[in-house]
Amino acid sequence: MFFWSIAIAVTAIACAALLYAGRTRAVNATAAGPVDAHSHFRQLLNEIDQDRATGKLGEAEAEAAKAELAREMVRQRQEDAGPKRDLGRVPTLAGVALTALLAVSLYAFLGRPDLPGQPLAARPEAAARTMTLDDAVKRIEQALQENPADLRGWTVIAPAYLSQGRYSDAVAAYRHVLELGGASPAVETRLAEALLFEANGEGSDEALALLEKAAAGDASDPQPRLYLAAEMTRLGRFEEAARYWQEAIDLAQGDEPWLAAARQGLSVAQNDGEDIGETDQQAMIGQMVAGLAARLEQQGGSIEEWTQLVRAYLVLGDKDKAQAAYDDAVRAYPAAFDRGDLDSLALGGGLTLNGDKP
Repeated sequence: MFFWSIAIAVTAIACAALLYAGRTRAVNATAAGPVDAHSHFRQLLNEIDQDRATGKLGEAEAEAAKAELAREMVRQRQEDAGPKRDLGRVPTLAGVALTALLAVSLYAFLGRPDLPGQPLAARPEAAARTMTLDDAVKRIEQALQENPADLRGWTVIAPAYLSQGRYSDAVAAYRHVLELGGASPAVETRLAEALLFEANGEGSDEALALLEKAAAGDASDPQPRLYLAAEMTRLGRFEEAARYWQEAIDLAQGDEPWLAAARQGLSVAQNDGEDIGETDQQAMIGQMVAGLAARLEQQGGSIEEWTQLVRAYLVLGDKDKAQAAYDDAVRAYPAAFDRGDLDSLALGGGLTLNGDKP
């Protein structure tokens, strides 16, 4: 009752303000009566006569102007004699009453005057700012218990379960999403992901079927292909794995965080599961170094190229070839001034400098 007393008082004050703003007020003006109109037309008639006398108007023009003035006088008299309606403050009063009625009615329908006032910290906005993931999940779970058909709730809580490591709950949530919202490649991929996590490295036939369906349904999504490639590699089906790795790489933009791993996975699949990336890299370096050494021996080169050759041999662990390359460089560049970086590299690598033991 106390609330309604305050509400009625506030409404009354607002209505009074509207009435005050809408009341009619005179602003230093009086209505022009018939006498003022007669004087006005008389003045215009005199001006027409003066213009005719001075030659500004011809006889015919002056008569036409007087005729038009006469018609204007008749029209003005008819307006002055016509009935007038003064609604006064009726529209204002009606508008104020309607405003008050609508305000009270809407609050009675939508408002909750029975609820007590909430402290600031208990209000939804403040609670949302301090809510943790666990708190949010609990609230969504409570809402889903009341309304299990809430598609949005299941869609939100499923990835949250994955983040919490609750893989079985995530699987159940994604099944609800599929049931309520229908199948889609994105949801099928997410459910397969949850199934693979739940399997803990043991694989899942259902996950594979879902991933194959998702990959066929969306030709632009690399995600199901990455999972398929990894699973095919685990199963030893390297030809299929290589195909899926390549498809995922072809869909990449170039800056994806998974791209390097995908390329490594492709290399493994193409070599029937053997990770020879490091061996291939060493062989490639050896071929490059041999080519550089042959060119420098036959054609010579800059001191920077000799330094590069010595460094390469040191990296490969071939100290004898590094020493031989350094000696050849000293013969090509006998001035010590030219070999500053080379001598420093040789000294750091344990090589003999100019015939002296390090």
